Amino acid sequence: MARIVVPMMPGPAARRVFLPLMLLSLSGCMSMVASFTAGFARDLGDSILDSPDVQMVQEGAPAYLLLVDAMVKKNPDNAELLAQSARLNSAYATAFVSDPARAKMLAANALNDMGHAVCLNMKDGCELRTRPYEAYEAWLAKRTVKDVPELYQLGSVWAGWIQANSDDFAAIAELGRVKALMARVAELDPTYDYGGAYLYLGVFETLLPPSLGGRPEVGRSHFEKAIEISDGKFLMAKVMYADQYARLMFDRELHDRLLHEVVAADPNVPGLTLINTVAQQRADELLESADDYF
Repeated sequence: MARIVVPMMPGPAARRVFLPLMLLSLSGCMSMVASFTAGFARDLGDSILDSPDVQMVQEGAPAYLLLVDAMVKKNPDNAELLAQSARLNSAYATAFVSDPARAKMLAANALNDMGHAVCLNMKDGCELRTRPYEAYEAWLAKRTVKDVPELYQLGSVWAGWIQANSDDFAAIAELGRVKALMARVAELDPTYDYGGAYLYLGVFETLLPPSLGGRPEVGRSHFEKAIEISDGKFLMAKVMYADQYARLMFDRELHDRLLHEVVAADPNVPGLTLINTVAQQRADELLESADDYF
Protein backbone atom coordinates (compact mmCIF):
# COMPACT_ATOMS: atom_id res chain seq x y z
CA MET A 1 0.00 0.00 0.00
CA ALA A 2 2.74 2.31 0.68
CA ARG A 3 3.87 4.79 -2.13
CA ILE A 4 6.82 3.18 -4.04
CA VAL A 5 9.61 5.66 -3.59
CA VAL A 6 12.92 3.84 -4.01
CA PRO A 7 16.23 5.72 -4.25
CA MET A 8 18.68 5.55 -7.10
CA MET A 9 21.43 7.85 -8.25
CA PRO A 10 24.10 7.29 -10.93
CA GLY A 11 27.77 7.25 -9.96
CA PRO A 12 28.75 10.77 -11.15
CA ALA A 13 25.82 12.34 -9.33
CA ALA A 14 26.74 10.48 -6.15
CA ARG A 15 30.32 11.77 -6.40
CA ARG A 16 29.06 15.33 -6.78
CA VAL A 17 27.23 14.86 -3.49
CA PHE A 18 29.98 13.17 -1.50
CA LEU A 19 32.75 15.60 -2.30
CA PRO A 20 31.05 18.59 -0.62
CA LEU A 21 29.98 16.32 2.26
CA MET A 22 33.59 15.39 2.90
CA LEU A 23 34.70 19.01 2.78
CA LEU A 24 31.97 20.10 5.17
CA SER A 25 32.91 17.35 7.62
CA LEU A 26 36.52 18.39 7.57
CA SER A 27 35.60 21.99 8.24
CA GLY A 28 33.49 20.96 11.27
CA CYS A 29 30.19 22.42 9.95
CA MET A 30 28.10 19.55 11.23
CA SER A 31 24.82 21.47 11.19
CA MET A 32 25.33 22.14 7.50
CA VAL A 33 26.11 18.45 6.91
CA ALA A 34 22.89 17.45 8.62
CA SER A 35 20.90 19.86 6.48
CA PHE A 36 22.67 18.81 3.29
CA THR A 37 22.30 15.08 3.88
CA ALA A 38 18.62 15.45 4.71
CA GLY A 39 18.07 17.34 1.47
CA PHE A 40 20.05 14.74 -0.41
CA ALA A 41 17.96 11.90 1.00
CA ARG A 42 14.77 13.78 0.12
CA ASP A 43 15.92 14.47 -3.43
CA LEU A 44 17.10 10.88 -3.78
CA GLY A 45 13.61 9.63 -3.03
CA ASP A 46 11.75 12.23 -5.04
CA SER A 47 13.86 11.88 -8.18
CA ILE A 48 12.96 8.24 -8.66
CA LEU A 49 9.24 8.98 -8.83
CA ASP A 50 9.63 10.04 -12.44
CA SER A 51 11.43 6.86 -13.53
CA PRO A 52 9.48 4.27 -15.52
CA ASP A 53 12.26 1.65 -15.15
CA VAL A 54 11.05 -0.48 -12.25
CA GLN A 55 13.75 -3.12 -12.70
CA MET A 56 16.55 -0.57 -12.53
CA VAL A 57 15.05 0.92 -9.39
CA GLN A 58 14.79 -2.50 -7.79
CA GLU A 59 18.36 -3.43 -8.63
CA GLY A 60 19.82 -0.10 -7.54
CA ALA A 61 17.85 0.34 -4.35
CA PRO A 62 19.86 -1.67 -1.77
CA ALA A 63 23.06 0.36 -2.16
CA TYR A 64 21.23 3.61 -1.64
CA LEU A 65 19.29 2.31 1.34
CA LEU A 66 22.63 1.55 2.97
CA LEU A 67 23.78 5.06 2.09
CA VAL A 68 20.78 6.70 3.73
CA ASP A 69 21.08 4.43 6.78
CA ALA A 70 24.69 5.56 7.15
CA MET A 71 23.56 9.18 7.06
CA VAL A 72 21.09 8.49 9.86
CA LYS A 73 23.81 6.98 12.02
CA LYS A 74 25.85 10.15 11.62
CA ASN A 75 22.83 12.39 12.31
CA PRO A 76 20.55 10.33 14.61
CA ASP A 77 18.44 13.31 15.72
CA ASN A 78 17.84 14.89 12.33
CA ALA A 79 14.06 14.57 11.98
CA GLU A 80 13.93 15.17 8.23
CA LEU A 81 16.66 12.63 7.55
CA LEU A 82 14.97 10.08 9.80
CA ALA A 83 11.70 10.61 7.93
CA GLN A 84 13.33 10.11 4.55
CA SER A 85 15.09 6.96 5.75
CA ALA A 86 11.75 5.64 7.00
CA ARG A 87 10.08 6.49 3.71
CA LEU A 88 12.69 4.69 1.60
CA ASN A 89 13.03 1.58 3.77
CA SER A 90 9.27 1.15 4.04
CA ALA A 91 8.70 1.57 0.32
CA TYR A 92 11.47 -0.87 -0.58
CA ALA A 93 10.17 -3.49 1.87
CA THR A 94 6.61 -3.14 0.56
CA ALA A 95 7.48 -3.09 -3.13
CA PHE A 96 10.38 -5.48 -3.56
CA VAL A 97 11.04 -7.72 -0.54
CA SER A 98 9.36 -11.13 -0.65
CA ASP A 99 11.15 -12.73 2.29
CA PRO A 100 8.90 -12.20 5.36
CA ALA A 101 11.77 -11.90 7.84
CA ARG A 102 13.54 -9.23 5.80
CA ALA A 103 10.31 -7.35 5.19
CA LYS A 104 9.57 -7.30 8.91
CA MET A 105 13.07 -6.06 9.72
CA LEU A 106 12.98 -3.24 7.18
CA ALA A 107 9.45 -2.24 8.15
CA ALA A 108 10.41 -2.17 11.83
CA ASN A 109 13.44 0.01 11.11
CA ALA A 110 11.25 2.35 9.07
CA LEU A 111 8.60 2.65 11.77
CA ASN A 112 11.22 3.27 14.47
CA ASP A 113 12.84 6.02 12.37
CA MET A 114 9.51 7.64 11.56
CA GLY A 115 8.35 7.46 15.15
CA HIS A 116 11.57 9.13 16.30
CA ALA A 117 11.16 11.84 13.65
CA VAL A 118 7.62 12.65 14.81
CA CYS A 119 8.76 12.61 18.43
CA LEU A 120 11.46 15.16 17.61
CA ASN A 121 9.35 17.36 15.34
CA MET A 122 5.83 17.44 16.78
CA LYS A 123 4.68 18.66 20.15
CA ASP A 124 3.85 15.71 22.41
CA GLY A 125 4.56 13.37 19.47
CA CYS A 126 6.33 10.58 21.37
CA GLU A 127 5.00 7.11 22.21
CA LEU A 128 1.98 7.39 19.89
CA ARG A 129 1.70 3.64 19.53
CA THR A 130 1.41 2.95 23.25
CA ARG A 131 -0.47 5.88 24.77
CA PRO A 132 -4.14 5.34 25.68
CA TYR A 133 -6.34 5.52 22.61
CA GLU A 134 -8.45 8.43 23.86
CA ALA A 135 -5.27 10.44 24.47
CA TYR A 136 -4.06 9.48 20.99
CA GLU A 137 -7.33 10.71 19.43
CA ALA A 138 -7.06 13.96 21.40
CA TRP A 139 -3.53 14.44 20.06
CA LEU A 140 -4.72 13.89 16.48
CA ALA A 141 -7.51 16.43 16.97
CA LYS A 142 -4.92 19.11 17.78
CA ARG A 143 -2.96 18.59 14.56
CA THR A 144 -3.15 21.24 11.86
CA VAL A 145 -2.58 21.48 8.12
CA LYS A 146 1.14 22.07 8.57
CA ASP A 147 1.40 18.63 10.19
CA VAL A 148 -0.12 16.78 7.23
CA PRO A 149 3.12 15.69 5.46
CA GLU A 150 4.51 14.05 8.60
CA LEU A 151 1.17 12.57 9.62
CA TYR A 152 0.67 11.07 6.19
CA GLN A 153 4.15 9.63 6.09
CA LEU A 154 3.76 8.18 9.59
CA GLY A 155 0.49 6.57 8.52
CA SER A 156 2.03 5.16 5.36
CA VAL A 157 5.04 3.68 7.16
CA TRP A 158 2.85 2.38 9.98
CA ALA A 159 0.53 0.68 7.49
CA GLY A 160 3.54 -0.90 5.80
CA TRP A 161 4.70 -2.27 9.15
CA ILE A 162 1.26 -3.75 9.83
CA GLN A 163 1.26 -5.32 6.37
CA ALA A 164 4.67 -6.90 7.01
CA ASN A 165 3.38 -8.25 10.34
CA SER A 166 -0.06 -9.34 9.20
CA ASP A 167 0.45 -12.68 10.98
CA ASP A 168 0.66 -10.90 14.34
CA PHE A 169 -2.62 -9.97 16.06
CA ALA A 170 -0.84 -7.36 18.17
CA ALA A 171 0.26 -5.57 14.99
CA ILE A 172 -3.20 -5.81 13.45
CA ALA A 173 -4.61 -4.26 16.61
CA GLU A 174 -2.75 -1.05 15.75
CA LEU A 175 -4.68 -0.65 12.48
CA GLY A 176 -7.34 1.45 14.21
CA ARG A 177 -4.74 4.08 15.07
CA VAL A 178 -3.51 4.23 11.47
CA LYS A 179 -7.08 4.51 10.21
CA ALA A 180 -7.78 7.41 12.59
CA LEU A 181 -4.54 9.09 11.50
CA MET A 182 -5.36 8.86 7.79
CA ALA A 183 -8.89 10.07 8.43
CA ARG A 184 -7.42 13.14 10.11
CA VAL A 185 -5.12 13.74 7.12
CA ALA A 186 -8.10 13.51 4.76
CA GLU A 187 -9.97 15.98 6.94
CA LEU A 188 -7.10 18.48 7.09
CA ASP A 189 -5.97 18.29 3.45
CA PRO A 190 -8.05 15.98 1.20
CA THR A 191 -5.85 16.62 -1.86
CA TYR A 192 -2.51 15.79 -0.26
CA ASP A 193 -0.46 13.28 -2.29
CA TYR A 194 -3.14 13.03 -4.99
CA GLY A 195 -5.75 12.03 -2.41
CA GLY A 196 -3.54 9.26 -1.04
CA ALA A 197 -5.21 9.27 2.37
CA TYR A 198 -8.49 8.23 0.73
CA LEU A 199 -6.71 5.38 -1.03
CA TYR A 200 -5.51 4.05 2.32
CA LEU A 201 -8.95 4.53 3.86
CA GLY A 202 -10.50 2.64 0.96
CA VAL A 203 -8.16 -0.28 1.54
CA PHE A 204 -8.85 -0.31 5.28
CA GLU A 205 -12.61 -0.52 4.72
CA THR A 206 -12.36 -3.37 2.18
CA LEU A 207 -10.00 -5.69 4.04
CA LEU A 208 -12.99 -7.75 5.19
CA PRO A 209 -16.38 -8.64 3.70
CA PRO A 210 -19.49 -7.12 5.31
CA SER A 211 -20.22 -10.35 7.21
CA LEU A 212 -16.95 -9.96 9.10
CA GLY A 213 -17.22 -6.24 9.79
CA GLY A 214 -15.92 -4.74 6.57
CA ARG A 215 -17.58 -1.68 5.07
CA PRO A 216 -16.97 -2.10 1.33
CA GLU A 217 -19.43 0.59 0.24
CA VAL A 218 -17.65 3.12 2.47
CA GLY A 219 -14.41 1.90 0.94
CA ARG A 220 -15.84 2.36 -2.54
CA SER A 221 -16.59 6.01 -1.82
CA HIS A 222 -13.03 6.51 -0.59
CA PHE A 223 -11.54 4.96 -3.74
CA GLU A 224 -13.76 7.11 -5.94
CA LYS A 225 -12.74 10.20 -3.99
CA ALA A 226 -9.06 9.41 -4.55
CA ILE A 227 -9.69 8.96 -8.28
CA GLU A 228 -11.63 12.22 -8.45
CA ILE A 229 -8.94 14.21 -6.62
CA SER A 230 -6.20 12.98 -8.96
CA ASP A 231 -8.40 13.39 -12.04
CA GLY A 232 -7.75 9.70 -12.71
CA LYS A 233 -3.99 10.22 -13.02
CA PHE A 234 -3.08 8.28 -9.87
CA LEU A 235 -3.51 4.89 -11.52
CA MET A 236 -2.89 2.85 -8.38
CA ALA A 237 -6.19 4.16 -6.98
CA LYS A 238 -8.07 2.40 -9.78
CA VAL A 239 -6.01 -0.77 -9.37
CA MET A 240 -6.70 -0.94 -5.65
CA TYR A 241 -10.37 -0.16 -6.27
CA ALA A 242 -10.55 -3.13 -8.62
CA ASP A 243 -8.46 -5.44 -6.45
CA GLN A 244 -9.90 -4.57 -3.04
CA TYR A 245 -13.53 -3.68 -3.80
CA ALA A 246 -14.54 -5.16 -7.16
CA ARG A 247 -13.05 -8.56 -6.36
CA LEU A 248 -14.46 -8.54 -2.84
CA MET A 249 -17.94 -7.82 -4.23
CA PHE A 250 -17.49 -10.02 -7.31
CA ASP A 251 -18.21 -7.10 -9.63
CA ARG A 252 -16.52 -8.29 -12.83
CA GLU A 253 -17.79 -5.42 -14.97
CA LEU A 254 -16.35 -2.74 -12.66
CA HIS A 255 -13.16 -4.75 -12.19
CA ASP A 256 -12.41 -5.04 -15.91
CA ARG A 257 -13.44 -1.48 -16.73
CA LEU A 258 -11.11 0.03 -14.14
CA LEU A 259 -8.16 -2.14 -15.13
CA HIS A 260 -8.57 -1.55 -18.87
CA GLU A 261 -8.60 2.19 -18.13
CA VAL A 262 -5.32 1.80 -16.24
CA VAL A 263 -3.66 -0.19 -19.01
CA ALA A 264 -4.73 2.36 -21.64
CA ALA A 265 -3.63 5.42 -19.63
CA ASP A 266 -0.44 7.42 -20.06
CA PRO A 267 1.66 6.63 -16.95
CA ASN A 268 3.94 9.64 -17.34
CA VAL A 269 2.74 12.07 -14.68
CA PRO A 270 5.22 14.18 -12.70
CA GLY A 271 5.74 12.51 -9.35
CA LEU A 272 3.67 9.45 -10.30
CA THR A 273 5.47 7.84 -13.24
CA LEU A 274 7.02 4.99 -11.27
CA ILE A 275 3.94 4.14 -9.23
CA ASN A 276 1.78 4.37 -12.36
CA THR A 277 4.09 1.97 -14.19
CA VAL A 278 3.82 -0.48 -11.32
CA ALA A 279 0.04 -0.01 -11.35
CA GLN A 280 -0.12 -0.94 -15.03
CA GLN A 281 1.91 -4.09 -14.39
CA ARG A 282 -0.44 -5.04 -11.56
CA ALA A 283 -3.48 -4.29 -13.75
CA ASP A 284 -2.19 -6.73 -16.40
CA GLU A 285 -1.76 -9.41 -13.72
CA LEU A 286 -5.28 -8.90 -12.37
CA LEU A 287 -6.84 -9.02 -15.82
CA GLU A 288 -4.93 -12.20 -16.64
CA SER A 289 -6.23 -13.92 -13.50
CA ALA A 290 -9.80 -12.58 -13.75
CA ASP A 291 -11.32 -15.64 -15.45
CA ASP A 292 -10.05 -17.88 -12.66
CA TYR A 293 -11.25 -15.51 -9.93
CA PHE A 294 -14.77 -14.64 -11.10
